[in-house]
Amino acid sequence: MHLPACPAALLESKYMVTLKSIAADSKGFAAKNLINSLKSEHTQAVSNAMLIRALEEMGLQRDDPRLSSLFEKLDKMPGSGTLDEDGLRSLLGEVEASLVGRALSGSLIIPAFEEFRDQLNSIFETCRGESSGSVASYIPQLARVDPEKFAMAVCTIDGQRHSIGDDQDRFCVQSTCKPVNYAIAHGLSNADSIHNHVGREPSGRSFNELTLNPAGLPHNPMINAGAIMASSLIKPRESLADRFDFVMSTWRDLGGGVEPGFDNTVFLSEKATADRNFALAYFMRENGAFPPNTDLMETLDFYFQCCSISIDVRHMATIAATLANGGVCPTTNQRVLDAEAVRNCLSLMYSCGMYDYSGEFAFTVGIPAKSGVSGALMLVIPGVCGIAIWSPRLDRCGNSVRGVRFAQELSKRYSFHSYATMVPGQELIDPTKSQAERVAEVASSLCSAASVGDLGELRRLVASGADILQADYDGRTALHLAASEGRVGVVRFLLSIGADAEQKDRWGNTALADAEREGMGDAVQLLSNLKTAEPMKSRPRRKAA
Repeated sequence: MHLPACPAALLESKYMVTLKSIAADSKGFAAKNLINSLKSEHTQAVSNAMLIRALEEMGLQRDDPRLSSLFEKLDKMPGSGTLDEDGLRSLLGEVEASLVGRALSGSLIIPAFEEFRDQLNSIFETCRGESSGSVASYIPQLARVDPEKFAMAVCTIDGQRHSIGDDQDRFCVQSTCKPVNYAIAHGLSNADSIHNHVGREPSGRSFNELTLNPAGLPHNPMINAGAIMASSLIKPRESLADRFDFVMSTWRDLGGGVEPGFDNTVFLSEKATADRNFALAYFMRENGAFPPNTDLMETLDFYFQCCSISIDVRHMATIAATLANGGVCPTTNQRVLDAEAVRNCLSLMYSCGMYDYSGEFAFTVGIPAKSGVSGALMLVIPGVCGIAIWSPRLDRCGNSVRGVRFAQELSKRYSFHSYATMVPGQELIDPTKSQAERVAEVASSLCSAASVGDLGELRRLVASGADILQADYDGRTALHLAASEGRVGVVRFLLSIGADAEQKDRWGNTALADAEREGMGDAVQLLSNLKTAEPMKSRPRRKAA
């Protein structure tokens, strides 16, 4: 069909009208549903305080750049004021309406954020009693930090946030700057260029050991030698001041606009006690590892400065969430890091991020991570969230004792291990699904497998703890579906493990009734024989998982 010509201005005008219409519909949807969700049998009026509380329960905080305007308007309202749909619609901007609408419909990555928050708090309190380890002593300023400090923060890829403990105390990032510097250097060039100067294999050695790989390069960017090398690749032709300004601005953007600090006393203390790092730098120069014309003293100063950046766990959790989100900051929607750089960075964090404990950590926890001798630990769960822990007591490898314990407990409770879904029978929680969704998904899987006669899948589901008495929305169980489709082998299997032939669906039908209705003679005979052979109440029932 031939379309008449349309001036560009008219197309643009129609496009803008469409966008405004969509935005208006979004605002209306968000306003109506938010008002309805806050009403109860006791009150039909919705106050600004109720709205603020509802948003915070979703993990959306008042310092979120996307919602700052909305919170500011709500704060200006009288405390006793009420909101209706029109009033709320007038408060919502386009971005706010979209975000609030997604939160209300359960479309944020963690739909039951309160439950997730409470679980993290529980793990945090479990780890608080861990008192082994000691603070880093080789840097005098770090040796003076209170060893009992403990904080945790989480930020999801949708910007849902929570923190607990000493969450406003700042600490030096130390080695947690290494993945950031690697990703920055990677984004300024490419993987091949970076890895002409630094390897990507675990060293199996201490983080500051005087060793290089067979090619005469540092083993990877997550140990000191490799981190010094990555620092040398960040805008090497610019002045040291401009290079550090660039890094600081990147930390600000990674953290959603929060300004990082700088601890000059730690910088001076680290520089004064850095004999091993100086030795590493000279050793790499001797082996020709650096790019030509690299200024060694300036590179080391730059590296020490990066280690002396100071932030709190809330800031670090947002940075981890930016990595989990492929380089896009969740609270600003700004792309900060190149996606390929983030992918490669997470691969290195997974294999090399925990010093010479990296292999064990990957085996037991299975989450990309990076630790620092200040007691910081950054966990990245790709596509879900970032978590930061700070506790200064370190183990023999230089990792936070409480931080490692927290990560271990997290992996035992949630399906965050990279290969968690491959092991049947583990009762691990997937927080990206609500409890109702998890239950419905299992019921759907059981019914689907039964209806097509997939006995192998049914056995796998049962082995993973699925309850064969679980029913779908219509009250139909796997036995109902198997009977109505004439899957006699599946019917026999389900009955053998405790399926209830007398269980009825929403219309009052049993599996036998379904088989009779569909004319499935063999299934009818099997279920009829069972019914006349013995009373159902004498058969063993499988308990709910």
